Amino acid sequence: MDPTHPATDMGNGSSLTETQAENERLRTRVASLEAELVETQARTNAIVAQTQERVYWLDRWHLDLNALMRRPGAAELRGMRAVTRKLRQAKRRLRP
Repeated sequence: MDPTHPATDMGNGSSLTETQAENERLRTRVASLEAELVETQARTNAIVAQTQERVYWLDRWHLDLNALMRRPGAAELRGMRAVTRKLRQAKRRLRP
């Protein structure tokens, strides 16, 4: 047996047990982080797919949103949209 090897039990059994416990905690944490990464990737993929679909239709209809938003009345339209969104939120809050 090699006395320099950390797994060699030469009177430091508690140290070995602590190391094994820490390794298990780290494995559990890595598994948790990997699951979180998979979940994040799935959400990101869904958002990218949704965005690609929107861009596809905008291109297909030959709509340039930047040019559209530079036109007169665009600021008022955005303001109306914000008011409408706030009204919908208030309506949801008032529902029993």
